[in-house]
Amino acid sequence: MTAILPGATIGILGGGQLGRMTAMAARSLGYRVQVMDPDPSCPARFVVDACFEGGWDDARVAADLARGCDVVTLEIEQVSIACLEAAAKYAPVRPNAGPMRIIQERILQKTWLAEHGAPLGAWRATRSEAELADAVAALGGRVFVKSAQGGYDGRSQVKIGFGDDTTAVDAWRLLGAKPCVAEKALDLDKEISVMVARAPSGETKSFPSALNHHEHQILEWSVIPSSVSADLERRAQQLACDIAAGLGSEGLLAVEMFLTKTGELLVNELAPRPHNSYHASELACVTSQFEQAVRAVCDLPLGDVSVIQPAAIANLLGEVWLGENGQTREPRFDRALAIPGVTLHLYEKHKPRKGRKMGHLSAVGHTPDEAVQRVMEARKLL
Repeated sequence: MTAILPGATIGILGGGQLGRMTAMAARSLGYRVQVMDPDPSCPARFVVDACFEGGWDDARVAADLARGCDVVTLEIEQVSIACLEAAAKYAPVRPNAGPMRIIQERILQKTWLAEHGAPLGAWRATRSEAELADAVAALGGRVFVKSAQGGYDGRSQVKIGFGDDTTAVDAWRLLGAKPCVAEKALDLDKEISVMVARAPSGETKSFPSALNHHEHQILEWSVIPSSVSADLERRAQQLACDIAAGLGSEGLLAVEMFLTKTGELLVNELAPRPHNSYHASELACVTSQFEQAVRAVCDLPLGDVSVIQPAAIANLLGEVWLGENGQTREPRFDRALAIPGVTLHLYEKHKPRKGRKMGHLSAVGHTPDEAVQRVMEARKLL
């Protein structure tokens, strides 16, 4: 493989906040950047050389993007296989259509993980209302039902058996009467993730694990390092690297994992892109996930992932901008920035909506707990 050196042009399929932050890292390294996104005023638009307007299934626009690029990557897994294949006619696409076919479809993803020995919680593939009803009964009545395709941040998911009257019939209809995955609700102790970077040369590096806390299936805060035991850290790192190698993925792969109260380490889901739980790597690690993404897809030597200092992030959702009457208000960022070690990151999204990620706060600390305390205190002051 030949490295794609600074001065070349990187194409990113997707211009959301992940594309924006990747583009900013690429610019620091001396690359030019182009993106494709359905929204011509997407967050990356203001930091890139060109923005191609096109939907996630617009293969013609993906090809147009790739014609002017030396390599193409992505920041959202909803990009169609047709787009990836169209772009690949003009530039290397990393990750390519091979691993993406598996990752994009939850039934295929779960099946592939099971076949390759990855530990999973109990689950069932369901392709009809009757199959879903059977799966809910077989899994004990408390389940998460997720659409086989699409959905993130709690979207395209329905909970059954959590104190309301939602039934399998309700879930099937709410998810569009399409194939889905039923997952047994687990008794969790912790949620962690491991980010793996893999270059075309085969060089692989994994970041120290991040500890994550979710509310309503959306990441609320995350901290690096996770402070799990040395044995668990070793197992999580090996598991994530084995999955990346087995898929043959190039670029970044985030492996979300569950640690149960009985000590089981289980894989939840895969994300072939920068990940919300590793935004703190910009302050915590020698190399951020965004710089590492650029290094990996360009086949440069991968950066040092050592932790310099503990760091945490807290997401800023649209609710921060919305008052009780639904009218917008300006958050008191000055108050948040008065907390020692706190940094603000806004994504230049112009319309706040409930549940929409508008930015994040980050904070450093002497310990992971202190970093979390600081960033959550700062968020309260908004």
